[in-house]
Amino acid sequence: MALLSPIRPPPRHDPSLAARLATWRASGRTPRALLWPALVALLLVAQTLLVTLTLRYEEARAQERSDDVAAAALSDIRRRTQMALQGLQGLQQRPDAPQAWSGGAGDLLRQQREIGRIEWRDRGARILEAAESPFREPLFAHWPRADMDVETEVACDAARRVMAPMFSRSQFVPLAGGHGVEVMDVCVPVQQAGQLVGFTVASIVLPLLLDEVRVAEVGRSHELSFVEADGTRLARSGAVRGGGVFIADRVVDLPGTTLQVRVDAVQRAPRLIPNLATALVLGLSIGLFVVVVLLLRDGRRRARAESLLAEALAFRKAMEDSLLTGLRARDRDGRIVYANPAFCAMVGYSVEELQRAGPPPYWPPEQTAEYQRRQAERLTPGAALAPPHQGYETVFLRRDGERFPVMIYEAPLVDGVGKHTGWMSAVLDISAQRRAEDLSRQQQERLQATARLASVGEMASLLSHELNQPLSAIASYATGSLNLLAEPDDQTLDLMHQALTRIAEQAERAGRVIKSVHDFVRRRHSAHEVVTADLLIESVLPLVRLQARKSGVRVDVDVAPPAPRVRVDRTMVEQVLLNLARNAVQAMEADTPLAERVLTLRVRRVAGAQGDWVRFSVLDAGPGIAAEVAPRLFTPFFTTKVEGMGLGLSLCRTVIEQHGGAMDFENLPSAHPRAGPAGLAGGTEFRFTLPLSLPRGPAP
Repeated sequence: MALLSPIRPPPRHDPSLAARLATWRASGRTPRALLWPALVALLLVAQTLLVTLTLRYEEARAQERSDDVAAAALSDIRRRTQMALQGLQGLQQRPDAPQAWSGGAGDLLRQQREIGRIEWRDRGARILEAAESPFREPLFAHWPRADMDVETEVACDAARRVMAPMFSRSQFVPLAGGHGVEVMDVCVPVQQAGQLVGFTVASIVLPLLLDEVRVAEVGRSHELSFVEADGTRLARSGAVRGGGVFIADRVVDLPGTTLQVRVDAVQRAPRLIPNLATALVLGLSIGLFVVVVLLLRDGRRRARAESLLAEALAFRKAMEDSLLTGLRARDRDGRIVYANPAFCAMVGYSVEELQRAGPPPYWPPEQTAEYQRRQAERLTPGAALAPPHQGYETVFLRRDGERFPVMIYEAPLVDGVGKHTGWMSAVLDISAQRRAEDLSRQQQERLQATARLASVGEMASLLSHELNQPLSAIASYATGSLNLLAEPDDQTLDLMHQALTRIAEQAERAGRVIKSVHDFVRRRHSAHEVVTADLLIESVLPLVRLQARKSGVRVDVDVAPPAPRVRVDRTMVEQVLLNLARNAVQAMEADTPLAERVLTLRVRRVAGAQGDWVRFSVLDAGPGIAAEVAPRLFTPFFTTKVEGMGLGLSLCRTVIEQHGGAMDFENLPSAHPRAGPAGLAGGTEFRFTLPLSLPRGPAP
């Protein structure tokens, strides 16, 4: 193959160079494009044929081994059957001596293990004497011999006619435990003075006959079996199973019947690896293909070098025409040597005008001195060693006098030998981005104003919702005071004093609610204090009992001593307890019988994975929470009450979560007794947890 000649880079801005290179490459590569596929195809065909022939040769050898084993097995089977016939004929010399016959039959059974039973029969084929093999259980111990004598009688009839030994067809003899074996009987006629006096019948166990075959390959690499004409297996020998690929069948011709012997090799279809002959062929094929690939790779290098020239010019031209980012190249003196169409369209000058100009014409006149100073700093020899990783923003001037902001990213230009020859700049027109930022800033200001208005509306809603309870208490106490003034007596002053005190407390409470809700809406940090749980319950009990008396509800307080301590915004947690208690009382007003209306306020200290907690529970005996309402129960502005606003439970959960706790609820089953003196069942339990506050010093 010819050596690659050095290729010089084409001169710049030669529009016909790409076309000439493409024509030359097409005319030179056409013959090679046809020869290489033809060569590869011929190699593939030759190697495929070679591997196929090798595999077929290995298959033929494996089949020959199976045929040889089958021939050897056939010969040994014939030899064993002939030995059995000779032994049976030897028993005919002592037919009238039962003890001698039994001894001879026992010797024959010990010599030929494949014989399972020997019988002495009279002329009518009736059994007179029988000897069993000492190496196995009796054949007909599980199934009577009389029920399996048909094939034997047929063989004896044939032997009577021809006065020669006859074999019967094989039959299955059941054994104990659900097993069985295939047995073939041989009937040998016994004559005295030319007259038939009886028969000697031997039962040959076919699996044992196969086990006695002395062929070296049987048991290690081949499976030996007797099969019927349709392929049904009668008996097998050997510890291995055949692969069903290399099979050799032979027919054993016996007087009166035939047996088909099958030899099945364990070996399956030859594998490519680790077959030695195939491995050698594959190794040579792989080596040949490696050489072809190397030659092809060397040829493709030349073709690639030829195509890179035309592709580089075509890619550069396409990039210049389609790129939206402005590109400019400057030499070490700062003069523009290249600019793409996008940059020219950005500033409004052609490439020739930019190359001829001294100071760039797109610099604003008032910024020319500053730009020259910055350019001198960037174009110093030391700047090439540390190019800026981030762009810088500046202002350019269009041909029509419009000023616009740009973002410039610069990188050094390095030639093929590593010499720094100039700078390449990517210029982005960010005027549209600046306009979008101004518009976004204006929209953000409008959104902030809208958010402030929404906060005012939210505050008004929360205040109206949370002030409803203290104002209702003030109204109740004021009504009670007016009733006391209508009927004055000695206790009027004391009752009036208590009522006015409650009115003052609730008015102060309303003020605290206003301040806490206001701080909550503004997301300010509320003042937290350490209080005991029973003090929180006692603070809301007056209002809870006031509403409970109106609805006929009994209030039970269950706080396990000593009362745990929590660090909370007391006003907001009291509002949570009040809201849950009020909802519990209202839940029992409609469907709960008056005697079963019990509201339980329970406090327990519980252990958690991240520390100890205090759990507050509010239990009622109402109808519970409906399944369709439960998923939306804590959703803001969702309510099932006509006069409700849907902010109570949502606000309660938010307050508890701001304290680091969690709130949930549970419908109590009707058969689940709730703690309390009444032993009521059913209702709903709302519960929330707060972190336990441990005292700094020893407990008093």
